[in-house]
Amino acid sequence: MFDANFGYTFFMRPDGRENNQLRSLAFQRDFTEMSDGSVLVEFGRTRVLCTASVEENVPRWMKGTGKGWVTAEYNMLPGSSNERVRRRTSGRDQEIQRLIGRSLRSVCDLEAMGEISITVDCDVLQADGGTRTASICGGFVALHDAISRQIQKGNVKTNPLSDNCAAISVGIIDGEPRLDLPYVEDAAADVDMNVVMTGEGSLVEVQGTAEGAVFSRQELNEMLDLAASGIAEIVEMQNKILATEPPKRS
Repeated sequence: MFDANFGYTFFMRPDGRENNQLRSLAFQRDFTEMSDGSVLVEFGRTRVLCTASVEENVPRWMKGTGKGWVTAEYNMLPGSSNERVRRRTSGRDQEIQRLIGRSLRSVCDLEAMGEISITVDCDVLQADGGTRTASICGGFVALHDAISRQIQKGNVKTNPLSDNCAAISVGIIDGEPRLDLPYVEDAAADVDMNVVMTGEGSLVEVQGTAEGAVFSRQELNEMLDLAASGIAEIVEMQNKILATEPPKRS
Protein backbone atom coordinates (compact mmCIF):
# COMPACT_ATOMS: atom_id res chain seq x y z
CA MET A 1 0.00 0.00 0.00
CA PHE A 2 1.39 3.40 -0.97
CA ASP A 3 1.05 6.16 1.59
CA ALA A 4 1.09 9.69 0.22
CA ASN A 5 2.34 11.12 3.51
CA PHE A 6 5.52 9.05 3.65
CA GLY A 7 6.02 7.95 0.05
CA TYR A 8 6.86 4.29 0.60
CA THR A 9 5.04 0.96 0.52
CA PHE A 10 3.84 -0.61 3.75
CA PHE A 11 3.79 -4.38 4.19
CA MET A 12 1.98 -6.40 6.82
CA ARG A 13 4.02 -7.17 9.92
CA PRO A 14 4.16 -10.37 12.03
CA ASP A 15 1.36 -9.06 14.28
CA GLY A 16 -0.77 -7.93 11.30
CA ARG A 17 -0.16 -4.20 11.65
CA GLU A 18 0.87 -1.88 8.87
CA ASN A 19 4.19 -0.08 9.24
CA ASN A 20 2.56 3.21 10.33
CA GLN A 21 0.19 1.62 12.85
CA LEU A 22 0.51 1.71 16.65
CA ARG A 23 -0.04 -1.37 18.76
CA SER A 24 -3.28 -1.45 20.76
CA LEU A 25 -2.99 1.36 23.32
CA ALA A 26 -4.77 1.79 26.64
CA PHE A 27 -4.46 3.98 29.74
CA GLN A 28 -6.14 2.82 32.98
CA ARG A 29 -6.27 5.92 35.16
CA ASP A 30 -6.08 5.69 38.98
CA PHE A 31 -4.97 2.07 38.75
CA THR A 32 -3.84 2.33 42.38
CA GLU A 33 -5.34 4.47 45.14
CA MET A 34 -2.47 5.49 47.42
CA SER A 35 -0.46 7.81 45.16
CA ASP A 36 -1.68 11.17 43.85
CA GLY A 37 -1.44 9.92 40.28
CA SER A 38 -1.28 6.45 38.80
CA VAL A 39 -1.92 4.82 35.44
CA LEU A 40 -1.46 1.40 33.90
CA VAL A 41 -0.33 1.98 30.31
CA GLU A 42 -0.47 -0.79 27.72
CA PHE A 43 1.19 -0.86 24.30
CA GLY A 44 0.27 -4.27 22.92
CA ARG A 45 1.75 -6.80 25.36
CA THR A 46 3.94 -4.20 27.09
CA ARG A 47 2.42 -3.06 30.38
CA VAL A 48 3.89 -0.45 32.71
CA LEU A 49 2.50 0.83 36.01
CA CYS A 50 3.32 4.53 36.48
CA THR A 51 2.73 6.20 39.84
CA ALA A 52 3.46 9.80 40.85
CA SER A 53 4.29 10.54 44.50
CA VAL A 54 4.48 14.04 45.97
CA GLU A 55 6.85 15.20 48.72
CA GLU A 56 6.73 18.65 50.31
CA ASN A 57 10.45 19.22 49.92
CA VAL A 58 13.11 19.34 47.22
CA PRO A 59 16.66 18.00 46.87
CA ARG A 60 19.18 19.77 49.10
CA TRP A 61 20.80 21.54 46.15
CA MET A 62 17.44 23.14 45.24
CA LYS A 63 16.39 24.38 48.68
CA GLY A 64 15.65 28.09 48.78
CA THR A 65 15.36 28.42 44.98
CA GLY A 66 11.56 28.48 44.98
CA LYS A 67 11.57 25.74 42.34
CA GLY A 68 10.15 22.26 42.44
CA TRP A 69 11.57 19.06 41.01
CA VAL A 70 10.32 16.19 38.86
CA THR A 71 12.28 12.97 38.65
CA ALA A 72 11.66 9.34 37.74
CA GLU A 73 12.63 5.82 38.67
CA TYR A 74 12.36 2.80 36.36
CA ASN A 75 12.51 -0.92 37.01
CA MET A 76 11.60 -4.15 35.27
CA LEU A 77 9.89 -6.44 37.77
CA PRO A 78 11.16 -10.03 38.13
CA GLY A 79 8.32 -11.64 36.17
CA SER A 80 8.17 -9.06 33.40
CA SER A 81 10.13 -11.07 30.82
CA ASN A 82 10.69 -14.71 29.87
CA GLU A 83 13.72 -14.93 32.14
CA ARG A 84 13.46 -13.60 35.69
CA VAL A 85 14.87 -10.09 36.07
CA ARG A 86 16.91 -9.61 39.25
CA ARG A 87 15.81 -6.88 41.64
CA ARG A 88 18.44 -4.23 41.04
CA THR A 89 18.96 -0.87 39.36
CA SER A 90 21.23 -1.56 36.41
CA GLY A 91 23.10 0.93 34.26
CA ARG A 92 20.35 0.50 31.65
CA ASP A 93 17.68 1.29 34.27
CA GLN A 94 19.52 4.45 35.32
CA GLU A 95 19.83 5.63 31.71
CA ILE A 96 16.11 5.05 31.12
CA GLN A 97 14.95 6.76 34.30
CA ARG A 98 17.06 9.81 33.48
CA LEU A 99 15.41 9.91 30.05
CA ILE A 100 11.95 9.74 31.63
CA GLY A 101 12.79 12.51 34.12
CA ARG A 102 14.26 14.80 31.43
CA SER A 103 11.25 14.22 29.22
CA LEU A 104 8.69 15.07 31.91
CA ARG A 105 10.62 18.15 33.07
CA SER A 106 10.65 19.47 29.49
CA VAL A 107 6.93 20.30 29.76
CA CYS A 108 6.93 21.40 33.42
CA ASP A 109 7.55 24.91 34.80
CA LEU A 110 9.49 24.09 37.95
CA GLU A 111 9.06 27.61 39.36
CA ALA A 112 5.27 27.30 39.19
CA MET A 113 5.43 24.12 41.28
CA GLY A 114 6.92 25.75 44.33
CA GLU A 115 9.27 23.72 46.49
CA ILE A 116 7.72 20.28 46.12
CA SER A 117 9.12 17.14 44.49
CA ILE A 118 7.25 14.61 42.37
CA THR A 119 8.76 11.21 41.69
CA VAL A 120 7.26 9.19 38.86
CA ASP A 121 7.90 5.47 39.38
CA CYS A 122 7.67 3.33 36.26
CA ASP A 123 7.48 -0.40 37.02
CA VAL A 124 7.42 -2.71 34.02
CA LEU A 125 4.91 -5.51 34.67
CA GLN A 126 5.34 -7.10 31.25
CA ALA A 127 7.96 -6.25 28.64
CA ASP A 128 7.51 -6.68 24.90
CA GLY A 129 9.51 -3.76 23.54
CA GLY A 130 9.05 -0.01 24.05
CA THR A 131 9.06 -0.01 27.84
CA ARG A 132 10.86 3.34 28.08
CA THR A 133 8.53 5.06 25.62
CA ALA A 134 5.46 3.58 27.31
CA SER A 135 6.83 4.83 30.65
CA ILE A 136 7.03 8.38 29.32
CA CYS A 137 3.49 8.25 27.91
CA GLY A 138 2.00 6.83 31.11
CA GLY A 139 4.30 8.88 33.33
CA PHE A 140 2.91 12.09 31.88
CA VAL A 141 -0.66 11.04 32.74
CA ALA A 142 0.37 10.13 36.30
CA LEU A 143 2.26 13.42 36.67
CA HIS A 144 -0.71 15.39 35.35
CA ASP A 145 -3.05 13.82 37.91
CA ALA A 146 -0.63 14.30 40.79
CA ILE A 147 -0.31 17.99 39.93
CA SER A 148 -4.08 18.33 39.48
CA ARG A 149 -4.64 16.96 42.96
CA GLN A 150 -2.05 19.33 44.40
CA ILE A 151 -3.95 22.19 42.78
CA GLN A 152 -7.21 20.85 44.26
CA LYS A 153 -5.58 20.91 47.70
CA GLY A 154 -4.27 24.44 47.19
CA ASN A 155 -0.63 23.36 47.40
CA VAL A 156 0.09 24.47 43.83
CA LYS A 157 -1.46 27.72 42.58
CA THR A 158 -0.82 27.54 38.82
CA ASN A 159 -0.70 24.46 36.62
CA PRO A 160 2.99 24.09 35.75
CA LEU A 161 2.41 21.75 32.78
CA SER A 162 2.84 23.59 29.48
CA ASP A 163 2.06 20.71 27.11
CA ASN A 164 1.73 16.97 26.76
CA CYS A 165 4.74 14.70 26.56
CA ALA A 166 4.78 11.38 24.70
CA ALA A 167 7.25 9.01 23.08
CA ILE A 168 7.39 6.13 20.62
CA SER A 169 9.90 3.78 19.06
CA VAL A 170 10.62 3.58 15.34
CA GLY A 171 13.09 1.51 13.36
CA ILE A 172 14.17 0.15 10.02
CA ILE A 173 13.74 -3.56 9.37
CA ASP A 174 14.55 -5.05 5.95
CA GLY A 175 14.73 -1.52 4.57
CA GLU A 176 11.25 -0.59 5.88
CA PRO A 177 10.62 2.16 8.45
CA ARG A 178 8.26 0.79 11.11
CA LEU A 179 6.42 2.37 14.04
CA ASP A 180 6.13 1.08 17.61
CA LEU A 181 8.40 -1.97 17.63
CA PRO A 182 7.60 -5.01 19.77
CA TYR A 183 10.56 -7.05 21.01
CA VAL A 184 10.71 -9.40 18.03
CA GLU A 185 11.13 -6.43 15.67
CA ASP A 186 13.35 -4.43 18.00
CA ALA A 187 15.79 -7.36 18.20
CA ALA A 188 15.93 -7.61 14.39
CA ALA A 189 16.08 -3.88 13.59
CA ASP A 190 18.86 -2.49 11.41
CA VAL A 191 18.13 0.93 12.97
CA ASP A 192 16.51 1.47 16.36
CA MET A 193 15.25 4.88 17.46
CA ASN A 194 13.25 6.34 20.35
CA VAL A 195 11.60 9.73 19.83
CA VAL A 196 10.16 11.99 22.55
CA MET A 197 7.98 14.97 21.56
CA THR A 198 5.64 17.53 23.07
CA GLY A 199 1.99 17.69 22.17
CA GLU A 200 2.70 20.58 19.81
CA GLY A 201 5.23 18.46 17.94
CA SER A 202 8.51 19.87 19.27
CA LEU A 203 11.32 17.37 19.74
CA VAL A 204 12.45 16.64 23.29
CA GLU A 205 14.92 13.83 22.63
CA VAL A 206 15.93 11.54 19.78
CA GLN A 207 17.91 8.37 20.50
CA GLY A 208 18.86 6.65 17.25
CA THR A 209 21.39 3.90 16.63
CA ALA A 210 22.52 1.96 13.57
CA GLU A 211 22.37 -1.61 14.87
CA GLY A 212 22.94 -3.55 11.66
CA ALA A 213 23.25 -0.96 8.90
CA VAL A 214 23.85 2.76 8.60
CA PHE A 215 20.93 5.00 7.63
CA SER A 216 20.57 8.03 5.40
CA ARG A 217 19.34 11.53 6.17
CA GLN A 218 16.21 10.74 4.15
CA GLU A 219 15.55 7.62 6.24
CA LEU A 220 16.05 9.67 9.41
CA ASN A 221 13.43 12.16 8.22
CA GLU A 222 11.06 9.31 7.34
CA MET A 223 11.43 7.81 10.82
CA LEU A 224 10.87 11.18 12.50
CA ASP A 225 7.73 11.74 10.41
CA LEU A 226 6.52 8.26 11.32
CA ALA A 227 7.19 8.91 15.02
CA ALA A 228 5.40 12.26 14.88
CA SER A 229 2.29 10.65 13.43
CA GLY A 230 2.26 8.00 16.16
CA ILE A 231 2.86 10.50 18.94
CA ALA A 232 -0.02 12.65 17.67
CA GLU A 233 -2.32 9.64 18.17
CA ILE A 234 -0.94 9.01 21.66
CA VAL A 235 -1.41 12.66 22.66
CA GLU A 236 -4.99 12.56 21.41
CA MET A 237 -5.68 9.57 23.67
CA GLN A 238 -3.91 11.25 26.61
CA ASN A 239 -6.13 14.29 26.14
CA LYS A 240 -9.30 12.17 26.08
CA ILE A 241 -8.27 10.62 29.38
CA LEU A 242 -7.31 13.95 30.95
CA ALA A 243 -10.32 15.93 29.71
CA THR A 244 -11.95 15.13 33.06
CA GLU A 245 -10.19 16.19 36.25
CA PRO A 246 -9.25 13.35 38.59
CA PRO A 247 -11.60 12.95 41.58
CA LYS A 248 -10.50 14.64 44.78
CA ARG A 249 -8.80 12.62 47.49
CA SER A 250 -8.63 13.23 51.20
